[in-house]
This record gives sequence, structure tokens and C-alpha cells, in this order.
Amino acid sequence: MASGPGLPDSLVLEIFLHLPHKAVLSAGFTCRQWFAVSRDEFLWKELFYNYYCIPRSVPRHPAAVSWYREFKRLYDCIPCVEVQTLKEHHDQVLHLAFSHRGHRFSSCSKDCTVKLWDTERSDGTISLVHSSSMRQFNWGYTQFSQFNADDTLLLVSGVYLGPHHSSSGEIAVISLENYTLLSRVRNKPYDVFGCWLNETHLISGNLHWIGNMTSCSVLWLNKAFQDIESENVNVVKRLFKIQNINASTIRTVMVAHCRRHDSPDLLLDYEAQSQAQAQAQRTQQHQPLFFDLGNTDSEEEEDEHDEDEEDEERGEKRVSAHLPACNPSGIQHVIHGHHSIATRDRELETKVARLMGSRRTKAPDPNLVSPTAPGEGEDKTYLLFTTGSLTYSPHQIGIKRIMPDQMTTCGPVLGEERNTDEFFDSLDHVIDIHGHIIGMGLSPDHRYLYVNSRAWPAGCVISDPMSPPPIAEEIDLHVIDLKSLREERRSLRAHRAFTPNDECFFIFLDVSRDFVASGAEDKHGYIWDRHYNICLARLKHDDVVNSVAFSPADQELLLSASDDSTIKVWRSPRMVRLAEALQRPPRARKLLSSLFGHRSANLNGKP
Repeated sequence: MASGPGLPDSLVLEIFLHLPHKAVLSAGFTCRQWFAVSRDEFLWKELFYNYYCIPRSVPRHPAAVSWYREFKRLYDCIPCVEVQTLKEHHDQVLHLAFSHRGHRFSSCSKDCTVKLWDTERSDGTISLVHSSSMRQFNWGYTQFSQFNADDTLLLVSGVYLGPHHSSSGEIAVISLENYTLLSRVRNKPYDVFGCWLNETHLISGNLHWIGNMTSCSVLWLNKAFQDIESENVNVVKRLFKIQNINASTIRTVMVAHCRRHDSPDLLLDYEAQSQAQAQAQRTQQHQPLFFDLGNTDSEEEEDEHDEDEEDEERGEKRVSAHLPACNPSGIQHVIHGHHSIATRDRELETKVARLMGSRRTKAPDPNLVSPTAPGEGEDKTYLLFTTGSLTYSPHQIGIKRIMPDQMTTCGPVLGEERNTDEFFDSLDHVIDIHGHIIGMGLSPDHRYLYVNSRAWPAGCVISDPMSPPPIAEEIDLHVIDLKSLREERRSLRAHRAFTPNDECFFIFLDVSRDFVASGAEDKHGYIWDRHYNICLARLKHDDVVNSVAFSPADQELLLSASDDSTIKVWRSPRMVRLAEALQRPPRARKLLSSLFGHRSANLNGKP
């Protein structure tokens, strides 16, 4: 730039405030003065709030070091670039699950296989490692999988096809050392899914109908290695027995270990964030408050960034392809008898069931789910599941504390703490979502529960439990704090679903350190930022997106599974550029490094 009197910094800043962020970055290359102004904190704060349309009341992320780097993190570190499409499945892909180490993931599909994939290839691509078909065990399809805590065992849940076209569920445990089947466990209804309690024990369900509208859900603790130990030791133990009314059942069980509630990855309460940040600064001034946001400075700060399709049809009915709102072996029995049972008879049955339940249910202990007092250091474990009390649609989240003596199958199978009048277990806490719950996911620290639901109309009254209210096409993503047991903030919304109440199926979501992602019926996956509560990306498929999964080792790697029979692999723009740079010939990399080094030196005033 020619020498001479330049514009004052204040005027340059005023001009930059009216430019898009890419133009600001480009203008910063003009001279040292403009480069300095182009990194001004006030400038990037304004660009940040304006570009992402974030309310000014929302503070900067507590671990962020500058507005510029925070803008760059949200712009450049979101896994929104499709880098690979996996087509080894031959039917709808229903669920994805990563190992805890992130080196592998599993996929379940309508083709009745569970597949294992490797994510640690030297060229950065993902490859198939193993495939197991469950058709030989009379399964209809696989629907869910989960690695145990040390990644040695895989739990696979599926639909078992019984006689007379009845279907219930079954859980298989597969060794990841030699891919042998270790055990099979009954699971009814099949949308209980099942889950690991610890490295060697898993939870399953069973359902007993005791009336047209009333049933009993039993949750069982099972040892993974049953065949070799069942003759000598207990391998099954009943955890809870819970009464269901109005044709509802317990489904979608998951376990939350609350040991890290007092040191969360991220606090979603802005006031609590400020208080914690002030406390941290007093005690450890230079320590990052919650977590490291990741190093985004491996490339030059000056690199430029390069950047909808609506659903046109609702598609065919997909009850057989996905999880319906009700269990065929139980709820279908209720629906079949719907026309022959008068409304007053159903109401009478519900009243009798409530009366029986109130007299024969073990009294709840309010202290079981109360917040832990400071200094107690108690390691609480919660069993979370969907349930209901007004209709068969799952509209409530039930919470039941699992005590330390219930963590093993040793001891009496039915327990000795229950007297003869205590036939049912009570729920320790219930959260009503006021809508049809279609998905749940835990944050990595198990502090927050994210819930996908389709809302009922405001003020609706359910007079017939077999006729639940219509549900919204918009999916609300609720956030529940498992420490305070209340909903935190407003719901996230961007994704949609179209199937009616009686055909509604599960849409799996996943939560990473910074982000939350979900599938949708509008042929897209979605990513939101957990702190700023904003939608950051839409991930395109050719059909319904059923499941998404972040790598626990790298949240800039995301997978999505769809009815189009594919699994798509998404990486952040930053990681894509780094991979491309590594693939260039050594001479080209050396020239680029020399060029960037020379440019950086000039920008810093060096000859």
C-alpha cells in the first residue's frame, strides 16, 4: 500500500462493521493497520451476534478466549461436510452407536444385520470390519446397539418374530474379541431397547397385561455371560415392577451416572455459568473454566472459509420399518378390543387400577432423587425411561434411582426389602413433556437429558386414552437438568416429522461436548450449539434420517443414518482442509508452508 496518511482506526472499524466477515478477513490482508483492526474484539462481537442471530442477553461461551476465535469455532468446526457415504446396508439404517474410545462404531438396519466399522484407518476413511446377521435367530430387524463401558461387548436390540405374527423384542450380547454370541435376553416390548448398567450387566424389560388398559412392566438386570454361569450363580435379578395405566408401557430405558454433576462439561444456566466463572477466576485464574474448545490455530488465522431442500412428499406408511407408537403384542390387543369396550368401562378400569396401585405400591423416597449436598460426593445412578399416565403415547419421563446393592445379580432374585402389600415400585420422579416423546439422549457428562418430542395442542384434554391428541409436525428438543430435575431453557426447534400419532417412530439424537444433533423426517439431520441454543447445520439425505452419532474422541466427526440405506460421514471444514493438506505432495506442502510463513511475517511487520 502506498505511503501517506491513512484512515484513522475508528473510521476503518466503522467501515468493517458494515461488511460481512469474509470481506473483513480479506481487507485485513491489505496492511498492518487494517489487519490489527480486523482482529478487534468489539468488531467480532458485533459480527458474531449479527451473523448467528443470537440474542444479546446470551453471553460468550465461558471457555472462549476471544470473539474472533469463537466465531471461527462455530463457522469452521461444525461437522457439516460430507466426506464419505457407506452403502454396505441393503435396507433402512435405523441406529448408530460409537464405542467409548471412538475407534469403532456399530450400525443397525432393517436388513437384520449389525455391522461394525473402523474409524482409525491411516487414510482417514471408514471401513467395514464385521457384519452379523440376526435372521438365523428369527429376528425381523436390528434396531439399537450399545457398547459396554470398556468396549469389549456389544449389546444389540432387535425385533423377534414369534408365532402367529406376534413380535416382541430380544437383546443379544456379542463379544468384540471374536464376534461370538454370548447370550440372548428377552425384551418386551421391543422398544424398551435395553441398555448397559455397567461392564457386565444389562437391563431388559418384560410386560404383563392384567386388564384391557392396565399392565405391569418389569425391569430385569441380566448378566452378559449367562450360558457359562447360569447353573451356578444368579444371572438375572428383578430391579423394578411398575404399574402402567391407560394402555401405557415403559420404553426406551437408559442409565445416567451422575458422578460428574458438580463438574459438568457445560452449564446451560447462564447465571450459574457466570457464578462458576467468577469462582474459578478467584481460585485458579488461568485455568479454562469448563473445557478446552479445541485448538483451531493449527492453520493460519487468515485462511478464508468457503461455504434447502424441502421435503416434497410424506412417503409411504412406515410402521413396519420403524418403531410404532405402540407395542404390537400388547397395545394391538387393546386397540382390537377398543370398539367392544365402552368408554365408561375403560374409565372404571383405570379408577380401579389407580386404587389398587395406590394401596399396593411401595411408597417413594423423596430423598432418592434430591440434589446431593455439597461435599457428600455420592455417586447416584438413575434409570430413565419413557412412560405415560393419560394415554398409550409416551409423554412422560420416569426416573428411578438404582441403589448400589441393585448393581449386581448376586443375592435374592426378587429382593427381600418388599413386604407382601408392596406389589409395585413407585417412580421416584416424573417429568411430563406434554407431547409424544420420539427420542432421548444424554450429554457426555450425564448432566443433561435431551428429549425429542412432538407437542400436543395447548390446553388439550385427553378423554379417551386410545385417542391421543394430534401431534405437531415441528419437533421440540427439550433440555432437562438431571441435577435440578427441571427443564432448562427454551426448546430447540428446526427439525420436522410428519407421521401421525399411531405411526410415530423413534428418531435418535446424540450430544457431544459442544453440540447436539438429531435426525428428522424431512430428509435432513440437524446440529445445534448447546451453549448458544442455535441451529448451525442441516445434513442432507435422500430419505428420513433416523439416527446421528458424534465420535466421543472427536466431535468434528459425525455420522448420520437414513432410510435411504446409507450412512454418511461428516467432518468439519477445518478437518477437511487439514486432511487435504496432508495429502498434497511433500514439495507442495513445503512451498505452502513457506508462503504462509512469509505472509505471516509480513503481517507482523517483519522483513
